Amino acid sequence: MFSPRILQSVLAAMIGVQSEKKYKDDFSKPAVAPYLIVGIILVITFVVMLAAFVNYLVP
Repeated sequence: MFSPRILQSVLAAMIGVQSEKKYKDDFSKPAVAPYLIVGIILVITFVVMLAAFVNYLVP
């Protein structure tokens, strides 16, 4: 269900380096659920890692 292409697209979109061609290609697909699920998982992982890092730095 989740391909490396979906992960690459979501990561590129998160940091703002998604090319126009890939952007249009991603939005031309009818299935949006895999992109949403991967995006939500990555955002939650980022927030948890950031909170853990801050708790490590600030006792």
